[in-house]
Amino acid sequence: MCLAIPAKIVTIDGSMAKVDMMGNERVVSIDLVPEALIGEYVLVHAGFAIGIIDDESAKETEELLLEVANAYEEGE
Repeated sequence: MCLAIPAKIVTIDGSMAKVDMMGNERVVSIDLVPEALIGEYVLVHAGFAIGIIDDESAKETEELLLEVANAYEEGE
């Protein structure tokens, strides 16, 4: 099983993009989604943007990930 995290593209330099993943910045490859634009959300897995998603889906996924993280920290 793999997990892809939503990330908002901040800058693009060739085939690499700086993205914001829930407050953490990373540099990822956009080779698989060359049509991606600054300000769009992409799903990131293993350092690669693997798909473009809409803002609503990205925010919903971020909220679910935070719920899971909080439940884990609380020992649920």
